[in-house]
Amino acid sequence: MISAISVGGAIGILILCIVILLIAASCVKIVPQASAMVVERLGGYLATWPVGLHFKVPFIDRIARRVNLKEQVIDFKPQPVITKDNVTMQIDTVVFFQITDPKLYAYGVENPLMAIENLTATTLRNIIGDLELDETLTSRELINSKMRINLDEATDPWGIKVNRVELKNIIPPAEIQDSMEKQMKAERERREKILVAEGEKKSSILVAEGKKEAAILEAEAEKEAAILRAEAQKEATIKEAEGQAEAILKIQQANADGIRVIKEAGADSAVLQIKSLEAFAKAADGKATKIIIPSEIQGLAGAVTAISELAKTDAAQ
Repeated sequence: MISAISVGGAIGILILCIVILLIAASCVKIVPQASAMVVERLGGYLATWPVGLHFKVPFIDRIARRVNLKEQVIDFKPQPVITKDNVTMQIDTVVFFQITDPKLYAYGVENPLMAIENLTATTLRNIIGDLELDETLTSRELINSKMRINLDEATDPWGIKVNRVELKNIIPPAEIQDSMEKQMKAERERREKILVAEGEKKSSILVAEGKKEAAILEAEAEKEAAILRAEAQKEATIKEAEGQAEAILKIQQANADGIRVIKEAGADSAVLQIKSLEAFAKAADGKATKIIIPSEIQGLAGAVTAISELAKTDAAQ
């Protein structure tokens, strides 16, 4: 009996030790990276545990909420919105947010994600309601910026920071899409015609410039050829004149040499006059019809003729 009681007591002690160890283990908490834990004591906020090892009092402290501090992304389904010109379209948004204050996030709003979704839808409707269809389609950056600012201000009391808001898709009605496609097609055709016209214009300009340059080059070539011909003719004329001058100079030199030889030989004036007459005959060369001879030479020629006649008469007798 005593042994049974001792065995039962040992088992009870063992069980108690196990329970104590389990309770002690449950009181040891490790907070991982990019996370936080909101701790309550007797139902009231106690502290926010950061990354590391922490201990809590059993049965008094409890983990009220585990908070993820990483940047999170929520893709909301398309929301129907109406533009300023009464066009209904579907727009879905993507919100990037991050929890900055775990305490405010735990006690600020009941369902933060649902609150952000509803706040995004109402903010989007307010912004799109002030824009027309064309402005909505071309003002994505403006809409994103306004939504981010409004959502960040609204979610600040909840310990949430909205980093970025993007309009994922803007889906206009089918008839609007058809008209936009027709407009885009007409715009593409217009641009194509403009490009073709500009190409033809540039081609014509290039052809005209080519002809102009060819004409200029041809004129310059003709000018250079004329200059070269004139220079060649000038050189030929100069050479011809130089040749004639040289010939005349040689003739005069020969005459001068002949006269000098005659003088050295002691010829009288009559001989010199006869030589002059011979020079005149050579100058005529049978081509001149008239030769004007000085009177002195004419008298000498007459005397020579008379003497020749007398000589012929004496020979005949």
